Amino acid sequence: MSYCRWSSDDFQCDVYVYEDCRGGFTTHVAGVRYVFAEPLPAPVGYRTDCDGWWARDRRVSEMVKDAERQHIGLPHDGETFNDATAALCADRLESLRSAGYNVPQYAIDALRKEAEA
Repeated sequence: MSYCRWSSDDFQCDVYVYEDCRGGFTTHVAGVRYVFAEPLPAPVGYRTDCDGWWARDRRVSEMVKDAERQHIGLPHDGETFNDATAALCADRLESLRSAGYNVPQYAIDALRKEAEA
C-alpha cells in the first residue's frame, strides 16, 4: 500500500512512500519536479461531478506531457530511505518537508494513525 506517490496531488508530491514487502517503510525522494506552463485547473470533486473530474484528469495529464522538469536542488534529491516503523517514517516525512520537499500531510497522518494501532 502506498501512502503517496509522485503523481499524488497533481504531480506535485516529491515523495513516493509505501510499506515495503521486505520490511519497514520505504521513501523515495524525487530529484525533479514538474513545472507547468500555466496554472493547474481548479479541483473537481469526483463524487459531485464525475464527468468534470474525468475531464480535469485528462487536462492535467496533457499538461504533464508538456511540462518541463526542473531539478529540485535540495539535499536528499534522488535518495531512498527505509524506516523500521510507521512512526519513524512519519518523522522522516516531516523532516523532508522541513527541508523543502512537497510532502502531503495526509501521508504523515496515515502513518501516525498506523503507528498508533
